Amino acid sequence: MTWISLILAGCFEVVGVMGITQVNQKPSLRSYAVLIGGFTLSFVLLTIAMKEIAMGTAYAVWTGIGTVGSALIGMLVYGEPRDTLRIACIALVIVSVAGLKLIA
Repeated sequence: MTWISLILAGCFEVVGVMGITQVNQKPSLRSYAVLIGGFTLSFVLLTIAMKEIAMGTAYAVWTGIGTVGSALIGMLVYGEPRDTLRIACIALVIVSVAGLKLIA
């Protein structure tokens, strides 16, 4: 259950980052709600996960999910570049996070 909490925490971090983009593009009550709600749920779920998962592992996985998720959303939704080197770096982050899960 703690790993599910951690994965959801990373996903809600991506929601919070999307809220930042929405606030920058068109500030509204909805965009601020997405930003605040996403990060609040992310931190709450991260706190739950860290009760059983080591801090270093939990934080690395959380930021890895947030980094990869935000980069993919940027490419798929916001038209950011999709060059080979960028995709290779995203793959490296995924492999690193998977490695931490395997040894934790």
